[in-house]
Amino acid sequence: MLRLGLLGCGRIGQVHARAAAMLDNVRISAVADAFAAPAETLAAKSGAQVLEAEALIASDDVDAVVIGTPTDTHFDLIQAAAAAGKAIFCEKPVDMSVDNIKTCIRAVDAANVPFLTAFNRRFDPNFANLQTRLREGEIGDVEIVTILSRDPSPPPLSYVKSSGGIFRDMMVHDFDMARFLLGEEISQVFAVGAALVDPEIGTAGDVDTAAVTLTTASGKICQISNSRRATYGYDQRVEVHGSGGMLQAGNIIENSVASSTAAGTRTAPAQAFFLERYEAAYRAEMSHFVDAVTNGTQLSPSIHDGLQAQRLADAATQSRETGLPVNL
Repeated sequence: MLRLGLLGCGRIGQVHARAAAMLDNVRISAVADAFAAPAETLAAKSGAQVLEAEALIASDDVDAVVIGTPTDTHFDLIQAAAAAGKAIFCEKPVDMSVDNIKTCIRAVDAANVPFLTAFNRRFDPNFANLQTRLREGEIGDVEIVTILSRDPSPPPLSYVKSSGGIFRDMMVHDFDMARFLLGEEISQVFAVGAALVDPEIGTAGDVDTAAVTLTTASGKICQISNSRRATYGYDQRVEVHGSGGMLQAGNIIENSVASSTAAGTRTAPAQAFFLERYEAAYRAEMSHFVDAVTNGTQLSPSIHDGLQAQRLADAATQSRETGLPVNL
């Protein structure tokens, strides 16, 4: 029975708590949050004790920690958890600074503790199925990967101002997915962006509509499109074109009922947001973490994958600001 300590009891912490509750070989033994109310509510649901973060990390009743706190807290929590010998499940991004992530890597490696960077989309059943078939050679050699990610609406402006920008906050998931599907590292990044959804996002120094082209040393191409607005639901699609064909993973819709009348055929809209769309992915992600820590097997994506995604996010930010491609 793996004993989890949950750091952060907000929206994503509750998602991970629900995922853990569905597994037989794990229990949440302690929770911590900067605010008392969410910690107490989650503790009541899970039977956990409420502790301060430092006490939770040091607790003998905690084998592994789930870090779902704001990004600017990750650096200190990762180092403390590594020093305490705890396995670490950390939400993306690991940190906004590549240098800080490298420092965390040294701490994790020195302590020899398991570490999972929580890029949940790798665990989506459809995306995972596509990647498996890709690696099995179903469509030959990869030539072009296309990734579309569009949110139903932009986040609050207060969040935008502290998010690190669309490339580090939103597209970082897609950068990891690009590496997951391309099967090799990116050598060049070129990005464009504009504030077309909300001018205030532009005033805050960010963009809400962005596109990036990634190129590998062998010439493989990945195109990523992000928008903070999709009037038809949460848009999450992937297409991979190869020398022998194409693989696609489309949106998950609210239901599979189609209505056909004289006016045409209508289907349900895409699911509303990430909580619904990636519910199965969050369960699979937690199951992978628990099983790997319990059995001593390899965790993926690792902290090194978190580093590579952040490098791509930084390069895209630089490219958008300068109007020039960035070579890695």
